[in-house]
Amino acid sequence: MDDRYDVVVVGAGIVGLAHAWTAAERGLRVAVLERDHRCVGASIRNFGFVTVTGQPAGDTWRRARTSRDIWARLAPEAGISIVHRGLWLLAQRPEAAAVLQAFMRTPMAEGNALLAADEAAARAPALRTTGAVAAMWSPHELRVESRTAIPRLAAWLAERHGVVFHWGHTVLEVDAGRVRSAQRTLHAGRVVLCPGTELTGVAAPALARHALQLTRLQMLRVRPPPGWVLGHSVMADLSLVRYGGYAALPEAAALLSRLQAEEAESLAAGIHLIVVQSADGTLVVGDSHHRFATPEPFADERVDALILRHLHEVLRLEGAEVVERWTGVYPTGASVDCVIEAPDAATRVVVVTSGTGASTAFGIAQEVFDGWN
Repeated sequence: MDDRYDVVVVGAGIVGLAHAWTAAERGLRVAVLERDHRCVGASIRNFGFVTVTGQPAGDTWRRARTSRDIWARLAPEAGISIVHRGLWLLAQRPEAAAVLQAFMRTPMAEGNALLAADEAAARAPALRTTGAVAAMWSPHELRVESRTAIPRLAAWLAERHGVVFHWGHTVLEVDAGRVRSAQRTLHAGRVVLCPGTELTGVAAPALARHALQLTRLQMLRVRPPPGWVLGHSVMADLSLVRYGGYAALPEAAALLSRLQAEEAESLAAGIHLIVVQSADGTLVVGDSHHRFATPEPFADERVDALILRHLHEVLRLEGAEVVERWTGVYPTGASVDCVIEAPDAATRVVVVTSGTGASTAFGIAQEVFDGWN
């Protein structure tokens, strides 16, 4: 068997798959090694929400724009459904409306619209606008069902682009274009390590200076009444102090101060509301953020209760039933949203450190290969 490739990617999460697709699109022969027998990590435990609006200005926002465009082109080719498009961000407090007004004056708001609460209610009847001040509409976002989209993307890369996948292969050593697992050794001119949460493995020396940790989040799947339609993604006030594109604005300070007085428990749990809808009508709802060196596997029912309270405060939703709960884990701790290291000329180590992998991975991969001489 020929175990020589142009590119070997370690890791079959969305970051690894984005690099495999980018390499294959450029005519390179690609192999992917993944320690698990299928993708079960952060890439399938998220919202499938490709978020542009609100990403931190600069690299992250630019990468998200690129990734969104690639997702929009790639998804129909790969047989991946785009479940819905667009984002409503509901401002429940005057201080939140002030943040949105400030954001609308930035170049990142191009194509967005800021509406009064009653105008938003007419366009998005699922929003609970009573007592709200304003809402921003963004047409830029799209949503895929991560649980099915990620394995479909891997299968399509194999079928369409000839990418060779080695599942159940834990990589033990990477050295100057040689990648060794317990089962085989592969050789390549370029190696991309996308370790995800495996921060103590072969990528550890390259990542040591960043002192990365892991963040655990809690999420739920909720079944609304039959025929209830959302049709878009939803965020609210807590997102405005968490997403860098909003939180960096001077106007966010007043909102944070009010939220610290009114929602201290939610802030302490790292909660900000995101709601998306699946093709079967169920809602994916979350999330929270707790940082650990090694996360505990135990979810906190109080955190779920807080998330569900925020859900009902933002949406007109009666009689909803929780049908699934889970936790996810992703790397955090760096001062930037993505770490790209080059331990040698043949190797790149890429870790998304902000939970934005689905939103930025394709843009990151473009940059990695564009800058690799």
